[in-house]
Amino acid sequence: MVNQEDLESYLIRMDLEFEEVDEGMYLVQPRSDGPPVVVHHSPPLLVVRLKVTTVPEGNDLGELYKTLLVWNATDVVHGAYGIEEGDLVLTDTLELETLDFPELQASLESMQMAAASHYDRIKELAGTGQEG
Repeated sequence: MVNQEDLESYLIRMDLEFEEVDEGMYLVQPRSDGPPVVVHHSPPLLVVRLKVTTVPEGNDLGELYKTLLVWNATDVVHGAYGIEEGDLVLTDTLELETLDFPELQASLESMQMAAASHYDRIKELAGTGQEG
């Protein structure tokens, strides 16, 4: 099972800047200009979460939700879009028992790529130009 020391060594190996903001919870800065990723070591799982944007209140968001569901089925390799406390997030959950370096790297890169490639369309459908 991957412990916190193993996780930190994976992040170092990926040459990512990170800080532990709470016990087992890391704020990871991507190499690109994208938003930070929260990585939470919570045995038996590793939860990876990226905030994409705040969901505006009062707008008709049916088309946005439909698009997100389609992307969850067709475009997002690791994780899925969801809404948490008014924020649109990408979340992936990995099992620590079988987690290895390539799986964690693929999860982080896939989520960052999905968020970057979908961001303009999400802003358009949400009717907002504000960044998360």
